[in-house]
Amino acid sequence: MPSFRLIAAVLALILVCGTISDAKKRKKNGQNEEEITQTLPLLKDPPLAVIAETNRLTFRTSPLSAKGLLSPQVREALRALIRANKGAVIVKLRAFVAGTGDVRRVQTILSETFAEKKLALPALSVIQAGALPMDGAQVVIESIAVEKSEVNPHGLAFLSGQPAPSTAKSVEQLETALRGIGLSGTRALRVTCFVSAIETAGDARAALVAAFPNAAYNIVQMERVPVEPAAECEAVAALERTVGADLRFENPGGLNDSQVVLVSAPRLVLTGTQLAFQEKETDIRLAMDRLGKTLESQGASYHDIVMSHVYVLSRPAIQAFRKMRFEFLDRKQPPASTLLPFEGLPSVDASLGIDLVAALKR
Repeated sequence: MPSFRLIAAVLALILVCGTISDAKKRKKNGQNEEEITQTLPLLKDPPLAVIAETNRLTFRTSPLSAKGLLSPQVREALRALIRANKGAVIVKLRAFVAGTGDVRRVQTILSETFAEKKLALPALSVIQAGALPMDGAQVVIESIAVEKSEVNPHGLAFLSGQPAPSTAKSVEQLETALRGIGLSGTRALRVTCFVSAIETAGDARAALVAAFPNAAYNIVQMERVPVEPAAECEAVAALERTVGADLRFENPGGLNDSQVVLVSAPRLVLTGTQLAFQEKETDIRLAMDRLGKTLESQGASYHDIVMSHVYVLSRPAIQAFRKMRFEFLDRKQPPASTLLPFEGLPSVDASLGIDLVAALKR
């Protein structure tokens, strides 16, 4: 009988021959001897700014959902907005995140979702808020999209946030501003109300629906702890007649230093959020300089600003911004604006965030 060692040697030889044969077959068939490790392509970052046609812009707000945690809610909100826009190209998103979820996930999920659907990325603003008007809801997203055909033939009006002791009063002030430029509440396209306490959302919703029946509306509590003002609502409306110039700055009677900007310029620049770090004037100035370069890259400047949103995280940051803002903005014709305290921004080191809408003049 053959020995155990001989049998083992024969088996080893057969195994080696089989391995060599398999390798030759793979080589003959053009296959690599070793599998190539696949790497996923890097996700693109949203653009710093985009240009869009003024007369083709539409405004929508994602429905609230309490299903799952932040990531699935962001995905569903984005899909809902893509469906609702029905082929219109989304050019700007503003997301308000409630709770303790990582707000940086919003950008990642945006890039993943739009890449899957082969859509161009929009400019993005992400702000951490105190609460939303649904238990368990962690995100609401506002969209601006470009339709295939004209929907605002005469242009748009941008209305500053109206600080007031209640949402009803802020809504009333917006109505006064609209009447001051010859518009009714039916012309409002989007109204966002920032409130100190989300418990007032039911009354706020009723006031918004009654005053602005055609608008996409949004209600967000600024911080977890109640702050001042109690409410501040801002709006965008469609003009009924063409303005004589590309821009017209209005200050309707009955309001305190409230600014409305009428825009007939053919195109707008919509920026993402530029963050400032720390709270000194030099820190805010650096952020404004960077945002100015973004505007310049799109053919605009601070003289063309029609709306500014400033999201601040501390009182010193507010004071620093207010002290030096007119180094950049036109003191005689300031843009419409909303400046309010919020819970957080996508960087833990941020003190303030700014996004802008600017007109590209003819």
